[in-house]
Amino acid sequence: MKTKFLPIHDILPELLRTIPIHANTILQAPPGAGKTTQVPLALLDLFPAEAGRILMLEPRRLAAVSAARWMAAGLGEEVGRTIGYSIRFDSRVSAATRIEVVTEGILTRRIQNDPLLEGVAVVIFDEFHERSLQTDLGLALCLDVQRQVRHDLKILIMSATLECEPLMRLLNEPPLITSQGRSFPVEEIYLDDLARKPLTTRIVETTIRALKETQGDVLIFLPGAGEIRSCATALAENGLAEQGILINPLYGDLPFEEQQQAIMPGKQRKVVLATSIAETSLTIEGVRVVIDCGMSRRLRHDPASGMNRLVTVRESRASAEQRKGRAGRLDQGRCYRLFSRHTFSAMTPHTSPEILETDLSPLLLELAAWGASPFELAWLDPPPQAALAVANQLLLYLSAFDSNGRITPGGSAMARLPLHPRLARLLLRSNELGCVGLGCDLAALLSERDIIRRHTGGAAGDFFDIADRLDLLGRWRLEGSTGGVADKYALKAIDRVAHQLLRSITAASRSPADYNDPDNLGRLLLSAYPDRVGRHRETESDRYLLASGHGVRLAKKMAVSSAPFLIAISVNGGDQGEGIVHVSMPVTEALLRAELGQQIVQNDSIIWDNREGRVVALRGDCLGAVQLSSSQYTPLSEACLQVVLEAVRNSCLTLLSRDETFLQLRARIMLLRNSYPNEGWPDVSDVALLDSLEEWLAPFIIGVRTAQQLSQVNCANVLQSLLDYRKRLALDELAPTHLAVPSGSRIRVDYCNGDLPVLAVKLQELFGLAETPTVAGGRLTVLLHLLSPAGRPIQVTQDLNGFWNGAYHEVKKELKGRYPKHPWPDDPWNAMPTRRAKPRKNP
Repeated sequence: MKTKFLPIHDILPELLRTIPIHANTILQAPPGAGKTTQVPLALLDLFPAEAGRILMLEPRRLAAVSAARWMAAGLGEEVGRTIGYSIRFDSRVSAATRIEVVTEGILTRRIQNDPLLEGVAVVIFDEFHERSLQTDLGLALCLDVQRQVRHDLKILIMSATLECEPLMRLLNEPPLITSQGRSFPVEEIYLDDLARKPLTTRIVETTIRALKETQGDVLIFLPGAGEIRSCATALAENGLAEQGILINPLYGDLPFEEQQQAIMPGKQRKVVLATSIAETSLTIEGVRVVIDCGMSRRLRHDPASGMNRLVTVRESRASAEQRKGRAGRLDQGRCYRLFSRHTFSAMTPHTSPEILETDLSPLLLELAAWGASPFELAWLDPPPQAALAVANQLLLYLSAFDSNGRITPGGSAMARLPLHPRLARLLLRSNELGCVGLGCDLAALLSERDIIRRHTGGAAGDFFDIADRLDLLGRWRLEGSTGGVADKYALKAIDRVAHQLLRSITAASRSPADYNDPDNLGRLLLSAYPDRVGRHRETESDRYLLASGHGVRLAKKMAVSSAPFLIAISVNGGDQGEGIVHVSMPVTEALLRAELGQQIVQNDSIIWDNREGRVVALRGDCLGAVQLSSSQYTPLSEACLQVVLEAVRNSCLTLLSRDETFLQLRARIMLLRNSYPNEGWPDVSDVALLDSLEEWLAPFIIGVRTAQQLSQVNCANVLQSLLDYRKRLALDELAPTHLAVPSGSRIRVDYCNGDLPVLAVKLQELFGLAETPTVAGGRLTVLLHLLSPAGRPIQVTQDLNGFWNGAYHEVKKELKGRYPKHPWPDDPWNAMPTRRAKPRKNP
């Protein structure tokens, strides 16, 4: 088969000169240049069979198989000879294979099993700009191998669009070779006037318009499989099939044969509805029209909640340009964009690397199996520490790591399985229980697309729990149908994956005995989701607290809405940090104790019960944040002290009996602290007392456990204990509780009535007194509240002398008639002070 000329051929000589003399090389070539199929073939002459294989990494299974078949066809061979591929559960290689196209997980396992990468001469990272987690991990591991043991290993990075500077720094400034590519002009049409219509309506209208206005096949980019199925149905209902136009979905979960139908050329005009899988990794022959909705779907991980959220996001400008470029591969094309020019300008320049957004537990487990810390490897974007901490905690839950952070034998076995660590742990547990068939079915159900049709329940079928899904899978195997409840394509994919898992873990065949023990399902799920055990919050019927400490609520109409305990299997992050449970299974406390006994710890908690006004001590068995059972016990007095102090602090001292004696004493001390700032008077303000409860209150409440006992504590005595003997004497002298007045009375001073001490005294008791009384060694004049004979205030003053000379005469005129039995002398300076109505006569 003669190879047609492609743009990449122009730079192949330079590439072949560069690779032998440099450890690392970067090749930048736009989609359609031919890099995926031509570069590996060109390297065959550079690396003979004895030098080792050429290993090329593709980010998707369909792209890997397609690339291998194109290259094999170019050599006139079948796949499996010179050109082979290895993807999950499928491999076509032989001893004669010199170019092996692999997917990301295969590369990582190849390195784990062969740390020297013996028999490999060069590793090619194709479509590197997609920046998947496994691509970043694979590059970090290859660089580690190259640095430590394989100085002869060559690494070639190939990408359509790339931020070159960070990658150049990571690879120690390697050569950068650029291919111009081949593309024809693509006309851009922005259809923002359709923005308010539903997506399906916009797609149908634009597709019908494109079929009328253009020639060639139409490639439509949509966020996910759900939108693809909806739009495919709507297009079929508009008569495209009757017009001889094929409608081909294209997404990752489709059976391989249907994916091939979408990408292979045919005689009929076709409309391909695809996810971002068709942006760069695949060549779809015949496409001259692109319809871009401008959205994509990405799985994002929230380290704070420990949950994944599948979100629909605006694509990057780089993705939008790659999508547009698909229309210009063969001839002039057209791209209909279902958004505005302004929206295009506001898009982020490049798609964010997956390592910054996703669950890092698979990466952390791979690194532990490799024997390296994440911080020891060279990364283009280092994994975030918060996400690593969440991943580390999960691997501890799964017993993949021990308490010292080292990988366990079970963790090593998990790393060898092509599954997420949760499902790898589930599969190993099924082997231990002798129910491998059930384990494989369950792992397949949980790793592949959900079988429940979306219209049968809420989000992804909330009416059905995991046991219902297993029953549907079994019924489909026996009867070939589920009554329209389940998606037949998803069932086929799950059945295929389950059989492949079964072959990978054991030679045993599936046996009905796998399903005989009804508790085995719960046992397996608990092994995979120990952190997702939830206890019902009694006050709210649809809310649960998970062992991880996160709160979740059930999706509407779920069957387990009142189960005391459940396993939350499928959880998406919701609003305000609360997860939404879509798939779950009720579980008994007895099974929790039997399966997770090593993770259950006895916790003693001592709290202050505000309703009962006392210390309550509880001893409970806890699985993380979930309390399985509890009982009250009597704690030691010392253990209660801090709880009581905290209760006093939270009450802002209101739990204490702060009577008038206490308040006056505190005010007197604070008056002297303000008047003598350098003489060591303690700060007894509320703020200071709250901050120092341990110092002044704690010694007096040892053994106190109730609010009633607290109220009986003499707080004035406690406060006075802050003063030594000299300070107590000085307090009585400088801030006396009473002052003597001319009548002979000792009148109480009120230190709590405002900023100044107040002396409330009847006017007649002060006759003859010229100077206003003072405290604090004369530094502070008291505020006199002069009272009538009836005890009512008639004047407030700090100037008694001025009062006698002025206002007294007006007061006398006003009150003399009202109180005729009391003295109202014209000369108060020389009158006899008295407490009585009339002064006593001298004998």
